[in-house]
Amino acid sequence: MTPHTLSKLLAPAILLAALLPASLAAQAWVPAPTQSPSEDSAPRDISGRGGNSPFSRNEADLPKGPAPRLNGHPDLSGYWIPSRKDKPIGNLGKDLPGYKLPFTPEGEAAHKYNVEHTVDPEALCIVGGLPRHNASGLPFQLLQGSDHLVFLYWYTTYRLVPFDGRKHTDDPDPSFFGEEIGSWDGDTFVIDSNAFKDKRTWADENADPHSDQTHVIERWTRPDVGHIHVEMDVIDLKYYTKPIHYQRTWLLGRPGDEVKEYSCSEDNVDLPHLQPGPGLIGPDGQRGYEKLAPLPPPPTKDHPATTSTGVDDDPQN
Repeated sequence: MTPHTLSKLLAPAILLAALLPASLAAQAWVPAPTQSPSEDSAPRDISGRGGNSPFSRNEADLPKGPAPRLNGHPDLSGYWIPSRKDKPIGNLGKDLPGYKLPFTPEGEAAHKYNVEHTVDPEALCIVGGLPRHNASGLPFQLLQGSDHLVFLYWYTTYRLVPFDGRKHTDDPDPSFFGEEIGSWDGDTFVIDSNAFKDKRTWADENADPHSDQTHVIERWTRPDVGHIHVEMDVIDLKYYTKPIHYQRTWLLGRPGDEVKEYSCSEDNVDLPHLQPGPGLIGPDGQRGYEKLAPLPPPPTKDHPATTSTGVDDDPQN
């Protein structure tokens, strides 16, 4: 999201600035300090900065035990927080040497165009879609039913994945998440997606492209009660010479954690000032700046959040 999101999200006193993936200043994931005693016994930190917040969790404090089951399969339901072990955030090439993606010449040209001419679609409040959402630094929520799995995101968008035995349609309409078909392979939930939009969309935070020929296969597992894991293959031979493999893990949130309403386009005062490309990408593959300025304290009743429009509102000046 763009810098305007900071002022909007401060209003409900939930500061997403350290995590919002389309803000340049928010790309560097800042690990929260380990809490002692247990973070779950400490007062809830709603600023988004501490270890006891809806956007961060210490792995040592996760519940222990096997994954719950539903209708003979692992129940993937839960509020899932990114693990601090998975870096760089937002980079589809996270697990590749030097974070280098295997571009075809056409893919290299598409990447160059995005960097030089395309404003981050999420900064324009356009849905990130796949594969980008799986690389996001924000938590998400899963709700598992008898024949559908629902992904709920902090962007106030969702994915509805059926696993009722249906097949891909002959000519699906392109969409940001593609036409998604789910199925169970033992204890692994498999999502097969095709028919993606290729305009006004990035494959990740770093302006890497994907084409209309993209095919995404996700394999979701819940090895225990406290973790969920995805193995994702992005197959796009128009832009990449071979499939891209991406994997990561999330941690179970605390009881009561859930996604909240978020209106991206409301008061988007920074829209006219946005520039093309992802901005700085550090040598660690992370979008953003290596040394972030300290965040201001969270707003209070006496010191509410304010939004600067860059216009002097004082009629005497």
